[in-house]
Amino acid sequence: MTKWEYQVAPIPLHNEALMLNNFGQDGWELVTIQTNAQGGLIAFLKRPAQ
Repeated sequence: MTKWEYQVAPIPLHNEALMLNNFGQDGWELVTIQTNAQGGLIAFLKRPAQ
């Protein structure tokens, strides 16, 4: 069974793709994006634990 580690990160509104691509290069997989109470984006990511 795969064990996962998780990360929650704010995503700047002017650089969404760049930020998500950087996470992807580090092995993170995007699970979902939510909007916080202030209207900003929060990314929830996972990758296999090492």
